[in-house]
Amino acid sequence: MEKVGLEKQLKKRPQKPRHETFTDWARDAAQVITVPIARFLARLGIHPNSVTVLGSLLSIGIGAILLNGNLALGGWLLAIVAPLDAVDGALARFVGQKSDFGAFLDSTLDRVSEAALLIGLAGHFLQQGATTAVILAIVTLFSSVMVSYTRARAESTGFSCKVGVFSRLERTVVLAAGLILGYATVALWVLAIGATFTALHRILHVYHQSRQQSAGE
Repeated sequence: MEKVGLEKQLKKRPQKPRHETFTDWARDAAQVITVPIARFLARLGIHPNSVTVLGSLLSIGIGAILLNGNLALGGWLLAIVAPLDAVDGALARFVGQKSDFGAFLDSTLDRVSEAALLIGLAGHFLQQGATTAVILAIVTLFSSVMVSYTRARAESTGFSCKVGVFSRLERTVVLAAGLILGYATVALWVLAIGATFTALHRILHVYHQSRQQSAGE
């Protein structure tokens, strides 16, 4: 009897959420920081979309810093500013202002922010005559957009697409680390290859889902 009762209690215990991606895990882990910040911003009456726009504007400013050749400074600033990407979502959940437009704005400005960083970096290397680094930055930009687009398009047609290693969080971490440590070109190699394979992985993942769906009909 005691064993049966224990099993019932265990079944009633809430299960920890299963994280589909590293980004999901990081977002939950960062709540010890983002939630207090969200509470503070809520008291000030700041709207989540304002935080989203601010984060994008700061990223554009960092892109300008990279264009001027201050790579290490840009890396440190990126490491400081990047968490804003999680704060706006935490604030929206805290004040109950989650909306489809907010999600759309966040996703759209994420692309703008990443493009600003990579364009700034490409511009710097163009001034230095580092053709390979410029090409890598362009490939990284294209592949990063494709990583995001493949997921958005797949989910709009009913497929799941949270696969692949190089989502935006991982790309930001690699870029910031490379800039801070003085290995920007190495970081671009990693990003160009990683983002390209992630986009291809997502295409194949959706293809297999579509084949399984067709076989089940």
